[in-house]
Amino acid sequence: MSDHRCTSTAGVRRRIKGRRAKDACQEPLPDRRRRCMGRVVLTMLALGTATLGVHSAAAAQLAPASAAYGAGSPAAVSASLRAESEGGIDLFCAGRLRLQAQRVAKLYLQIGLGINAEPARRQLAQAIRQSDTDLAELLRRLRDPVAQKTLTRVDSQWSELKAALALPWSPAAIQRINALAETQSITAGRLALEIEEGVDAPVARLLDLTLRQSMLAQRLARIYLFALTGDNSRGRRVDAEQTRKEFTAAFEELTSAHENTEPTREALDLVKVQWVFFDQAVSDMARGERSNPVHVATTSERILESLNEVATQFAASARAPARRE
Repeated sequence: MSDHRCTSTAGVRRRIKGRRAKDACQEPLPDRRRRCMGRVVLTMLALGTATLGVHSAAAAQLAPASAAYGAGSPAAVSASLRAESEGGIDLFCAGRLRLQAQRVAKLYLQIGLGINAEPARRQLAQAIRQSDTDLAELLRRLRDPVAQKTLTRVDSQWSELKAALALPWSPAAIQRINALAETQSITAGRLALEIEEGVDAPVARLLDLTLRQSMLAQRLARIYLFALTGDNSRGRRVDAEQTRKEFTAAFEELTSAHENTEPTREALDLVKVQWVFFDQAVSDMARGERSNPVHVATTSERILESLNEVATQFAASARAPARRE
């Protein structure tokens, strides 16, 4: 049976009404610009490098949220995150919890399959720390009763998923981790939508859309790697194709948004380059042809980095309105 529920948000949106707004926010992040051409070169090099990691010296220049993917400590990340707008960071944290659920499952599969295993181990440890940090931020600051209830479920499900990630590689562990990743993505996605309802800024929708794009890329990579473990079910194939279509359609919406700036356009241009290699590998597998799993492993991480740049820009603009008495 298809497990594509986590990529559908329309039903959840219809059930969310009247969220209370957040308090006036703090100073937004300053603009951080990075040149696209240099990143394109790095991407090309990455496709031939088996030891590629998520973080790099250039990535360390990103906003604090991006630096959290690298070597930054949770305490340092939390201090930097508090400088961002309140509504934006709440939505950013929830969106990252949604995408990291898919990513940690992808990295577990990557390690077990021996695809860039050492970098994947470091990336998995970083992803776990990031989710722990985001949960701590939300548990400390989120006040909306409905969102708090959803957050409690996210916290519980994350504990289950984190425990499963410590299991030895086995068919049972693979199945459990994949199922838990889907459940966590669904619940964290609901939390993101509940928070978005309380952020009175046009870019809040684009912030959530950008983070959801990251989730879709990680989900597609996970489904691709899941197939390499021997799952060739119709449900998996349907999920892969549907996720691929949703990513493509939403990417067009994202790139055409008038709220884009020069830095976000540059980052989106790089995503477009990376997607060519990613999509080629996925399409080759769908046709029963030989595909390149290293391309999926490396480009899915580069897409994550680039979309995180875009999300950081939008988060800085997503100011929360004053709370209504």
